[in-house]
Amino acid sequence: MKRTQTILVVDDEEKILGLLQSYLEASGYTALCARSGGEGIRLFEKNAVSLILLDLMLPDISGEKFCRKIRETSNIPIIMVSAKVEETDIIRGLKIGADDYVTKPFSPRQLMARVEAALRRAGDVENPQANPRQQSRQLLQYRGLIIDTERRSVTCNGKAIALTRDEYNILTLLMSRQAKIFTRDEILEAVKGGDYEAFDRVIDAHIKKLRAKIGDDSKSPTYITTVYGMGYRIGGTQ
Repeated sequence: MKRTQTILVVDDEEKILGLLQSYLEASGYTALCARSGGEGIRLFEKNAVSLILLDLMLPDISGEKFCRKIRETSNIPIIMVSAKVEETDIIRGLKIGADDYVTKPFSPRQLMARVEAALRRAGDVENPQANPRQQSRQLLQYRGLIIDTERRSVTCNGKAIALTRDEYNILTLLMSRQAKIFTRDEILEAVKGGDYEAFDRVIDAHIKKLRAKIGDDSKSPTYITTVYGMGYRIGGTQ
């Protein structure tokens, strides 16, 4: 099946580029390949790209810097594909804006499944019924914090808040059932899906950044409360 999405692959290994290009095109995607960060940024700026597969060790700029550059203007899904396998490397990649992290060597079929899952979470899918929650407008509100789920916009006390895709999804989940305590596993499952390698610290890092963006004090929160030994909920100290 021919798809409309274009996937950008940024990796300095020719064999990896060829392998991913073959699998992506066999799955119906259009594949753009870059052997350096600079070339990848130029291709991204000139084409309508739906997702990026990004190596961290590039010859000109690091994958981390590349990711930060993209995140200045776009929330496009980014999957890091790297030989760095330490938990700290994975957490660092997710904290700077990656949506997923795959370690080398990898299964091409599993990576294609992760591409599909990332596009589905982003709502960039061929079938409009694939993400029905995005088709009806709903305002979620707690005190001065408001989420417009149709526009995917967040305001806090009248100020627009720019969130990454994962931050937005986590906050929307918490706001959708304000009396519920969500465990870290439940948040990971809802945001990333069952094919994601779960680390509690990843969720904690997202919550920390969310609090900073909405001006929430972790010691005396107004919006996001830590329920120790359990997880997180909307609703601060009274």
